[in-house]
Amino acid sequence: MGQMNAVASLNSRANVTLVLGGESFAVSSESCTLSEQLAAMREKSMLILKGYITKHNAPNDVSEESIEGSSDDEGKSSSKKSKKQK
Repeated sequence: MGQMNAVASLNSRANVTLVLGGESFAVSSESCTLSEQLAAMREKSMLILKGYITKHNAPNDVSEESIEGSSDDEGKSSSKKSKKQK
């Protein structure tokens, strides 16, 4: 039974628990080498972080003036592009 535990621990040498706010996420990988496990865990962690940010990013903090200001900038840049194309 000791050999089974050793083999299991070799298969998954890297484990991490991400705690974001009140939520926790377990990330592990079962790739062959430790570097492959870490690379896979990095990808999984980035997806978790992206999902967390998307879920908790409330656009209520953005005022309408800043939204209108950004749309004005887009209009100016599009007119500049059309001038360059001529």
